[in-house]
Amino acid sequence: MTPHTSRATSHEITVLATAERLYDLIVEVGNWPSIFPPSVHVDHVERGGTEERIRVWATVDGQVKQWTSRRTLDRGALRVDFRQEIPSPPFAAMGGAWIIEPTGPQECRVRLLHDFRAVDEDVETLRWIERAVDANSRSELAALKRHAELGTATADTFITFEDTVRVDGPAKDVYDFINEAQHWADRLPHVTAVSLTDVGPGVQILAMDTLTKDGSPHTTESVRVCFPYQRIVYKQTTLPPLMSMHTGEWRFEEDGTGATVVTARHSAEVEPRNIASALGKGSGLPEARRFLREALGANSLATLDHARKYAAARR
Repeated sequence: MTPHTSRATSHEITVLATAERLYDLIVEVGNWPSIFPPSVHVDHVERGGTEERIRVWATVDGQVKQWTSRRTLDRGALRVDFRQEIPSPPFAAMGGAWIIEPTGPQECRVRLLHDFRAVDEDVETLRWIERAVDANSRSELAALKRHAELGTATADTFITFEDTVRVDGPAKDVYDFINEAQHWADRLPHVTAVSLTDVGPGVQILAMDTLTKDGSPHTTESVRVCFPYQRIVYKQTTLPPLMSMHTGEWRFEEDGTGATVVTARHSAEVEPRNIASALGKGSGLPEARRFLREALGANSLATLDHARKYAAARR
C-alpha cells in the first residue's frame, strides 16, 4: 500500500427546500453551531467576495478538534469548496465540497464530498477517520435538511437573548472568574458540582450540576473556547430535557473608564416533546420559551453578580 494514500467519501441527502436557502445555510458559518451538532464555534479569519478563511472548533468522534479552512464560494454553481490549511492529527490532509443540485422547484439533492489523507497508514487510525467523517457527514446533512425544511417555523422553538452588566474593574479580573470555572461550586450558589478539563489550547470541557430558580436540578456538559480577556464561547453537548440545542457567549469589553461591560448571550432551541414532562401538562411553546429565558438569564446574571464582587475584591 502506498504511504499516505488519499481517500474520498461522498454523502448525500434530498431536501425539500430551495437551492438558495440551502446555499445560504452552508455559507453562513456563524450559524453552524446552532444548526450542525458537531460544530462548537466558527469564525472568519478573512472574508472576500468568493474566497474566505474560517476557523472551526468541532467535535469529531467525541474529541474536540480545531482547524483553519480556506473556502471558495460559488453561488452560481451552488457549490462551496473547502480545504484545511493545517489539518488536525490524525488527518494529514482534508478537503471537500458542498454541492447543491436542484431536482425540482422546492427540492434539491445536497452532496457532501470529502478527500483526506492520514498521518500514517495504521489500520486503526484509518478506521477512526472513516468512522468520524461518516458520522459527522450524516449528522450535518440531516441537520441541514431539518433546518432547511422547517424554514421560518424554527422561530417558534428558537430563543436568543442577552443580558449586560457593568463591572468596575478590568476585563481580566471578570474574565478570570468566568474562565476559572473549576471554582464555581465554591463561588456560585446555583452550582452544586463542577469539573473543568483542558483539552487543547484555549479549549475546555465543563461539566456542571446546577439548580434553576425554581430549584430544579440539571446536569450539563459544554465545550468552551476561550479568547483571553475578550470572550468565551460555548456549546452544551449534554443538555437538560427542555432543550435540544444551547450555545452561549461571555463577552468582555472595557469602556475606557476602568470599567468592563460584560454580556452573557444565549441561543437555545426548545425540545417540544419534553415540554409537558418538564413544565407540566397544558404547557406549550410560550411557557417553555419564557421558562428558558428566565432560567438561563437568572443563572448567567447570578454568575455575573458574583464576578462583579470578585473583581471588586481584587481592586
